[in-house]
Amino acid sequence: MKQFLHTVLCILWAAGISACCLVDEDMRDCQADHKLDYQLQLVTNMTTELKTELETNLSTALDLEAAAKLKEHLSDIFTDYAHDVDLSFYDVTADSVRLHHESHIMDANQSSYTLYIPVRQYMHLALANQMFNGLTELENEELCHSATLRQTVKDTIPCHKTGLFTARLPMDVKEGVDQNFDVHLYMANCATAIVVDTTGSGIKDLKVYATGFATDFNICDSLYRFRYSPVVRADEVSLDIPGGMCFVTVNFPSKDIDETKSVIDTDDPFVSPSAPDPLWRIRTYTTLADGTVTETILGVTKPLRPGQLKVIKAKVHDNGSVQPGDPTIGFSVTLDWKKGLSGEIEL
Repeated sequence: MKQFLHTVLCILWAAGISACCLVDEDMRDCQADHKLDYQLQLVTNMTTELKTELETNLSTALDLEAAAKLKEHLSDIFTDYAHDVDLSFYDVTADSVRLHHESHIMDANQSSYTLYIPVRQYMHLALANQMFNGLTELENEELCHSATLRQTVKDTIPCHKTGLFTARLPMDVKEGVDQNFDVHLYMANCATAIVVDTTGSGIKDLKVYATGFATDFNICDSLYRFRYSPVVRADEVSLDIPGGMCFVTVNFPSKDIDETKSVIDTDDPFVSPSAPDPLWRIRTYTTLADGTVTETILGVTKPLRPGQLKVIKAKVHDNGSVQPGDPTIGFSVTLDWKKGLSGEIEL
């Protein structure tokens, strides 16, 4: 009888049928091919924001120059192009451990992968453009609910170098059924920009920072965390005309008014009421001709959300103060500012 059963199983194996699917009612050990289609979904207000704030009928030469340079500078951030993707498949019971993991160079805005994985239910997490971000690392990814994008911990940090995209998808992989899974990845970081008119101010230098943004992103729960308050050093965007300067930060979002989850499926995810107090701030440090420094802190009461660009226009006065053009943005000024008053700023 043992020899007979062995012969039958060998025949079934030769025919391409997995014996485990016949003799074991628990189908989790059976392997199956399944196709996953990945596509980046860029939900952003960048075009609208530039048109509203800089490309209007009343635009100055500075506005138009800044708009053109911002489009160029942020082209690798607000993009639907993924260089690399990291794919993890987790158990849906107990500790939700990772059961399967793959990494690919995608180099496209959409791609398909065929996976050979056991039949069972999974929670699938995907991350794109992490490889060259320069500031974030994927940590605790062996367990589904602890997988976190975490920033470098420093008082003053540089900008993100890539637009980060993530996805989460429950998957019920069935045996003997042709299945396609569509995975849409949405942006997890965002950007701020300040365009400053320096005409007549006589300043020697200007440095810009921003603060009030998340430090971590839990991928499965799509939840941002604020473990501490890093200061983001803005990158200067070079302009080809005199009389103005432009600065950009790329970072995680700010706190929201009611919650801190990623916004992906709304008709207009960037329209929101104002909070009673500032949710994030821009800090400028202007060096005057006599060598003294003026600090201006601009407080923004509207949240900065995933995929969003916020542009602020401002004017530098001869005392170094930076006044925003938007009256809803409050600001405070410290003349003859000393570095010791705000030690976390690395000027």
